[in-house]
Amino acid sequence: MIQPIWPSIKDLDNARRLYEENEPRDLFYRIATELITMAIEKRTPISVSEALASLLQTWNKSYYRFKKFNNQHFQGIDKLIKKTLPMLLEIRTNKAICTSEAIKSLFTEYESVLGPVGASKCLHLLAPRSFPLWDRAIAEGYGLALKGSGHNAERYFEFFELAQEQCQRLGKYRIGERNMLKAIDEYNYMKFTKGLISD
Repeated sequence: MIQPIWPSIKDLDNARRLYEENEPRDLFYRIATELITMAIEKRTPISVSEALASLLQTWNKSYYRFKKFNNQHFQGIDKLIKKTLPMLLEIRTNKAICTSEAIKSLFTEYESVLGPVGASKCLHLLAPRSFPLWDRAIAEGYGLALKGSGHNAERYFEFFELAQEQCQRLGKYRIGERNMLKAIDEYNYMKFTKGLISD
């Protein structure tokens, strides 16, 4: 069962400072986010699949210690994107269609190709104001220890719902141009993955 955590704006600001000091890979996130937007809007010859792949190979490095990022894997990502992009573009522009069935179904499909951590990263990049990010340490920190690949959709949906509630509670506050879900992820990452924020 999920263990709710309610960070404050002060917590998010502190996490942002720690994140900027300790996480150089944020550059890859910003580049991939921009590249994905450009690919979706057809302002670059780079495909959405290629833009995602550029981030996965840097931001999801631990997954690829055990799985090769070869042509077959890239074709799996490309096939997945072609199948799910219309629904994800709808979610990207209209959060209201995020039903439990849609979230679980999308997560299951992405998890089958990218594992549970890569699935959340790709879904977030494609619809960044809807899908929260997690990794194994973050999931465990919320009481949602990940199972083997293909068995985490229910856990992700619980995490998704809590992340939306966290955003709603914090929504009256301004954090500049930052995406609230990304700000919460930075807090979670600094707290659970890096261990730089204590209770």
